[in-house]
Amino acid sequence: MTHVAAPIEAARLEDEWLEADAFGGFASGTVGTTRTRRYHALLLTASAAGRVVLVNGIEAWLEGNGARYPLTMQRYAPDLVYPDIAARILSFDTAPWPTWRLQIDTNTVLSVEIFVAKATGETVLRWRPERSRALPGTGNLILKVRPLLSGRDYHALHHENPAFNFNAQQDQSRVSWQPYGDLPVIHASTNGTYSHAPDWYRNFCYLRERERGLDFTEDLATPGVFSFDLESGEALMILSADKQDTHNPQRTEAASYPAQRAGELADIEQQRRAAFGSRLQRSADAYVVSRNTGRTIIAGFPWFTDWGRDTFIAMRGLLITSGRLAEAESILLEWTGTLSEGMLPNRFPDYGNAPEYNSVDASLWFAVAVHDYLATGHASPATRTRLQQTVDAILTGYSQGTRFGIAADADGLLRAGMPGTQLTWMDARAGDWVVTPRIGKPVEIQALWINVLRIASAWSAQWQDLATRASQAFNARFIDASTGALFDVVDVDHVAGQVDRALRPNQIFAVGGLPFALLEGAAARAVVEHVQTHLLTPVGLRTLAPSDHAYCAHYGGGPFERDGAYHQGTVWPWLLGPFVEAWLRVHGMNGVSRAEAEAGFLAPLHAHLDHAGLDHVSEVADGDAPHTPGGTPFQAWSLGELLRVEYLLARI
Repeated sequence: MTHVAAPIEAARLEDEWLEADAFGGFASGTVGTTRTRRYHALLLTASAAGRVVLVNGIEAWLEGNGARYPLTMQRYAPDLVYPDIAARILSFDTAPWPTWRLQIDTNTVLSVEIFVAKATGETVLRWRPERSRALPGTGNLILKVRPLLSGRDYHALHHENPAFNFNAQQDQSRVSWQPYGDLPVIHASTNGTYSHAPDWYRNFCYLRERERGLDFTEDLATPGVFSFDLESGEALMILSADKQDTHNPQRTEAASYPAQRAGELADIEQQRRAAFGSRLQRSADAYVVSRNTGRTIIAGFPWFTDWGRDTFIAMRGLLITSGRLAEAESILLEWTGTLSEGMLPNRFPDYGNAPEYNSVDASLWFAVAVHDYLATGHASPATRTRLQQTVDAILTGYSQGTRFGIAADADGLLRAGMPGTQLTWMDARAGDWVVTPRIGKPVEIQALWINVLRIASAWSAQWQDLATRASQAFNARFIDASTGALFDVVDVDHVAGQVDRALRPNQIFAVGGLPFALLEGAAARAVVEHVQTHLLTPVGLRTLAPSDHAYCAHYGGGPFERDGAYHQGTVWPWLLGPFVEAWLRVHGMNGVSRAEAEAGFLAPLHAHLDHAGLDHVSEVADGDAPHTPGGTPFQAWSLGELLRVEYLLARI
């Protein structure tokens, strides 16, 4: 009797996988094969017009033994899953790339693989049957695959319309379509045969979009059906898009020989992924992409692009401590050219759009990243000089005064903000409501400011006096004598002496997360204890203590509800990095403390790698247990801070 393995557990079916190319495009989906987001796709490419979805997915099935065996699952509105293949999924793994094993019958298991060739942006799909024994009279197994196409901006949704062009062009083993004239041509190179059979699949339902209070149904076009005789060997499909622009000049075209080409791509990808030292470093590679002739960091998948603050925070772990120093240098040098009035933009200029100078901390985080990079000794004298000059220009602009009321005050601390703006990382805004404006002197901004003054003092004595004055003012003004915790903001709304006592995680940066601690001894221990007692969760720090009347226990609902909860109790995993470093500074940089930190603080986050965004760390989680993940399932600074802290622990 042939043993049939048990299907994969239901809880894993909505976990998500990610395959990113080197240009900002990606493929993504779920373990259960249903698309739960508008961003789930097999071919989502970055072009001059922005990111576009070309191939959303497939409908696949096997025919044989007089039966039909579905291989993919779809969800239709209002809430119908058809066909339901959950019981067929025996296993799923992300190493070396997303791979499913599906039980077809007691005699046959089908292996299904998907990977994106990072250097070219091609998506490769491979189906391979595993038969335990030959049964007489079973006949051939024929694989049928219908590609589901759209041709839309990746933030949009697609609906049936007469403008969709179903026409197909066939050239040997390659079939091509161009659904809309202003979008790239889609190519599918296969070792199968193609039958043109245009149709529409209507009313796909995306659960995550519905939960987020957004439109959530979509119609997709399918131009035809590919057929593969699996008795002849594995089935292959390579999806690619014409490169009609010069935005990503490094890309290459797909070949017309799918078997040879797929083998070459698989070998290249295997070697590239094996070169990374750890699971986390392999995941980190997804965020590092080309921009023009340089590199940049995607803040998160599936919907973020590259942002200043996120780039400089994330690169410390993703690149600098991971030894990817040439890429770190490329990014830092690229950003030096965007300096304006002492500020770097928080949003990198994208496809000709004007940069947005709307952050007080992005420029300061840049200087911290410069410090970490220069400390490696990798920089040439010319690079060192250019980066130091940029840091000096930032400090000059900030000390003299720049946009949004950013300026050094008489006490040496940095003031910032005006009504209607949100300049710190707690930057949520719902319509005209700035949820946490934090106008005045926010605590982590002072920690950054004083750190950058001390960093620059190493090469320019002009900043030493201001650094000393600001440090003294910080110690005198931020400690709440009644609790030992730090005020979140002093001189609130630029009113001298007015303080915000909200217990938030920003105070942790006075002890950890930056090159220099502002507090030591009992004062530092008090901050760490308050944060650990009230804000620490297994997956990060809450943004507000549960005892606060404004605390939001759950991050969910529509855009207004989510923005309102974003920094009002929602957990952020990236903050675990500064916390662990602060905890180690007050408990001792020794083997005992390292073991306790690894078991108590990092182990739960490592367990999280097997849920939600697989091999990655989510953007946020609920403030209350069980701390359900939310936001983007693949977040750069969350992963970057985990890598940075692991590096720190390894050096103890």
